[in-house]
Amino acid sequence: MRHGGLSSIAAFALSIAWVVPGQAVDAEGTVKNVRPENATSALKPATPKPKTTVGIVYLGKQYKEPIPLSLMEPVLTDKGVQGARLGILDNNATGRFLGVETVLHEHIVPEDGDVVAEAKKIFAGDPQLVVADLEPHDLLAVADLPEAQNALILNARSADDRLRQGDCRYNVIHVVPNWAMRADALAQYLIWKKWPRWFIVKGTAPDDEDYANAVKRAAKRFGGEVVEERTYKFEAGARRVETGHQQIQTQIPLATQNAAAHDVIFVIDTSEAFGEYVPFRTADPDPVVGTHGLTSSIWHRAFEQWGGMSLQTGFQKLAGREMTERDYAGWLAVRAFGEAATRSPKHDAAGLRDYMLSNKFQVAGFKGQKMTVRPWDHQLRQPILIMAPRALVSLSPQEGFLHQHYPADTLGFDAPETACRFPNAQPQKATVSR
Repeated sequence: MRHGGLSSIAAFALSIAWVVPGQAVDAEGTVKNVRPENATSALKPATPKPKTTVGIVYLGKQYKEPIPLSLMEPVLTDKGVQGARLGILDNNATGRFLGVETVLHEHIVPEDGDVVAEAKKIFAGDPQLVVADLEPHDLLAVADLPEAQNALILNARSADDRLRQGDCRYNVIHVVPNWAMRADALAQYLIWKKWPRWFIVKGTAPDDEDYANAVKRAAKRFGGEVVEERTYKFEAGARRVETGHQQIQTQIPLATQNAAAHDVIFVIDTSEAFGEYVPFRTADPDPVVGTHGLTSSIWHRAFEQWGGMSLQTGFQKLAGREMTERDYAGWLAVRAFGEAATRSPKHDAAGLRDYMLSNKFQVAGFKGQKMTVRPWDHQLRQPILIMAPRALVSLSPQEGFLHQHYPADTLGFDAPETACRFPNAQPQKATVSR
């Protein structure tokens, strides 16, 4: 009897030990759910009330976007801003416990709207931190406003090299890579592969010309050669009817035949007019690189290294779709503001700008290394993904391309090459070598 009694007591005690919070055991040993009013708060620690709230403005415009050539690519009307929304959630996941909360204010003007007038309204209020999803002319118009001189604007859209050169502004930091960085990233990989001869086939859009100039600069910089350059205006016709593929199959070989000896075709089609149709239709069996085929990207839906899969999953849960480059840029810009806000002792625009331009600032972007801002042109240093349509091929800068300070400064305009002149800027010396 004694042993049996001890066994009963032990069994009863064990049953109590395994009961989770929010449950109770009655006299007969039955587990019952109990949900007192404070049960949730007892299980989940309360989030401390933030001491500081930092407002971030997402300023965009509904520009006319090119329709994707492939039906597999959906037409998206919320690129960029969805990434910013995720950035706010990521900021506050840790920032609130450090006493800092970031809040997003979305201002998207219509295609025929006045973005400068909208910016004036923004700068008349408290938020002076702006994520700019704007084309170059609108970005400069906003940055040059007298009301914006004490603001901090993060360029999350434009790759225009001029914004990092003669048209640079002290109140603007560039989160997205410019054409020079993208061209240098691909050029390094092509030189590493010993494919130095490039045949450029470009479209007629202004960005096509800018990217082509960056590719020619990269060739001189790293030992490549542009053996021929052609401008191609693709007349689509009825490409989606039954005979559309025959039309394309005939046009692309004609556009690429009789070219000088080359290793790759460098397709430059930023407006999505013909680039998707070039692979497997060229006159010669050529690898295709550039805006299509093998690309240089800030982000890609197939990228999963360095914890990138968690960012992809989080975005898919939030937006219900895959993350684009613009989404990543919006996310990274908001995260950069959040990182600065949680670490800087000052939370006004001037204080955060000083911190982000100092050697103390760095932001993680799921690319294997911290990102910092170049002082001579305010471009964010970052690795560039070399991507096939469905897989990562490489990451630039490539091994063997050396820099005396930062390997990422082999991409884009180095300090001695810059035409940007900020007030009180000190000349810097740095070199790229291989």
